Amino acid sequence: MGSGDLEPGQLLPPMRELAERLGVNPNTVAAAYRTLRERGVIETAGRRGSRIRSKPATTGRDYIRVEVPEGVRNVADGNPDPALLPSLAEAFAAAAGRSDRDPVMYGEAAVEAELERLARADLDADGVPDGPVVVTSGSLDAIERVLAAHLKPGDAVAVEDPGWGSVFDLAPALGLRTVAVRVDDEGPVPDDVRHALEAGARALIVTDRAQNPTGAAVGAARARALRSVLKEHPDVLLVEDDHGHRIVDLPLHPLAGVSRNWVFVRSVAKAYGPDLRLAVLTGDPVTMDRVHGRQRLGPGWVSHLLQRAVAHLWANGAVDVTAVAAAYGRRRDALIDALKRRGVEAYGRSGMNVWIPVPDETGAVARLLHAGWAVAPGARFRMSAPPGIRITVSTLTQDDIEPLADAVASAVGPAPVRGYV
Repeated sequence: MGSGDLEPGQLLPPMRELAERLGVNPNTVAAAYRTLRERGVIETAGRRGSRIRSKPATTGRDYIRVEVPEGVRNVADGNPDPALLPSLAEAFAAAAGRSDRDPVMYGEAAVEAELERLARADLDADGVPDGPVVVTSGSLDAIERVLAAHLKPGDAVAVEDPGWGSVFDLAPALGLRTVAVRVDDEGPVPDDVRHALEAGARALIVTDRAQNPTGAAVGAARARALRSVLKEHPDVLLVEDDHGHRIVDLPLHPLAGVSRNWVFVRSVAKAYGPDLRLAVLTGDPVTMDRVHGRQRLGPGWVSHLLQRAVAHLWANGAVDVTAVAAAYGRRRDALIDALKRRGVEAYGRSGMNVWIPVPDETGAVARLLHAGWAVAPGARFRMSAPPGIRITVSTLTQDDIEPLADAVASAVGPAPVRGYV
């Protein structure tokens, strides 16, 4: 497998058949398959057998990257609008100047005091429970450290479906099993969450706002329902991802405060730029202590130069949340309305993406590419959810809306069913 002879998605022979072919005991093959599953190289689907994962954890090749030919408009990448990102020069100059005057040395606090103060003030304002603050290199780094701090190989994690494809890949790389939880406009469906937790899932990952890829946002009523479910399972680890912070104007309705172990994560990638690999998280003291302790044994800390630059951006209001949220909202709403007029159902309550259920995902992606639009195939974001495509609206102009809606309608036709769950 390491040589690349086996392709992503390729079906592996049954264990007994492979044992006979190799002349070894079937238990030896079973142990090898188990190790490969725990390392995220293969996945097993009951009677359908085992196959190479579409994005094995042990390879750096990006098999699901959308190739965008010259002349094709890219609405697949999930990136923010560069025009809505703040200038970084002043913030880094200020941070560098302070670092010249006051260099950070070994043994100092891992979290910059001003960044912690600003983050804590925002968290308090949004009703997130009090807890220690830790800084990591982005949301996925935070989620990986939190899962590793509490779970062991073989444990199950309840994840949104459709949901963030990187989490789908991360969990098996840690030796964890994923349990799909359906999503609607208000976030995870409570009955699905209840069933997943009753079936033994030891963690639940929820995106509070700007859910990728559907744009779902947890409202007040849904938050109450989910907290009620979590109260029945106080030992379940709750991980909340609020990557939409400062690009979404919908109020936050956090779930934290019910589970014994919980973490709330905020990254700066969407509001300030993907290259600012920084996320701030808080949670219960035990979890935060484990995450911080493990971080000390690896990278040690996230650069204070970066932390100081982000603190400068926050303190000086570098992002106009109302204006940014409104800009993305206008583009989402315009595309959704244009598609609705053409009989195509689409979703996008918050954030920068629109999710469109389609009867034939591969065909829709190919036809749109031929028409000059590169969209993201839904297979990157779903486990058992129906097919769909994701369109990132961040760089769309008003002149783009009608031609794109025409191309989508021609490529997918009217939606055969309502909803994406």
